[in-house]
Amino acid sequence: MDTTHAPAAATVTRVLLAEDHTIVREGLRALLSRCADLAVIGEADDGEACVRECEKLSPDVVVMDLSMPKLDGVSATRAVSNLGVKVLVLSMHGGDEYVRPAVRAGASGYLLKGNGLSQLVDAIRAIARGETYFGAGVKDPGVAVAKVPTDADPGLTPRECEVLQHVAYGRSSVEIGELLGVSPKTVETHRARLMVKLDAPNSAALVRSAIRLGLVPLDDREPR
Repeated sequence: MDTTHAPAAATVTRVLLAEDHTIVREGLRALLSRCADLAVIGEADDGEACVRECEKLSPDVVVMDLSMPKLDGVSATRAVSNLGVKVLVLSMHGGDEYVRPAVRAGASGYLLKGNGLSQLVDAIRAIARGETYFGAGVKDPGVAVAKVPTDADPGLTPRECEVLQHVAYGRSSVEIGELLGVSPKTVETHRARLMVKLDAPNSAALVRSAIRLGLVPLDDREPR
């Protein structure tokens, strides 16, 4: 497939790149510049900057990394989705514990960084048309899109959902902090709030709550 030429009579899709690694942003910009129907109109190196740029530039699609400073990608996805901007997550991680929070926050698609340019371009074009797109290697996208029933939703924030998922997989506060880019103390604060919200007196009860809410599959011991 030739991705460097726009479909006939195509309008230009305005793209914003949200990625904290400069070399990755530069590479994405160079690749997308080969497509006549895609225009990179802005960049952001953290989640807060992404939201500000979306408010200022009103892009059609944001290509969003999940691991960013100041404001994580899931929270940034929620914020820009509320502005009417479509989001394509581009991440190193394809496990359900990453995909599900992103989709719940409003992401229209999810793609792994190991995929090629043609998939990235196809994903951006599909999302700009109002479709969803889940790339090769993304784990169980159909399950990830499923919503928690309203009467079972305890009102967890996206970050609390992330922490709860990692707790359910048996990770320590130090490990969770490294994965989410926060301190172990912050993780412990989230854990304490989860125990109150879920009426869970211990870690075993938190795991049961995660399964009940559909945040982790019952038969999945460890994300892949």
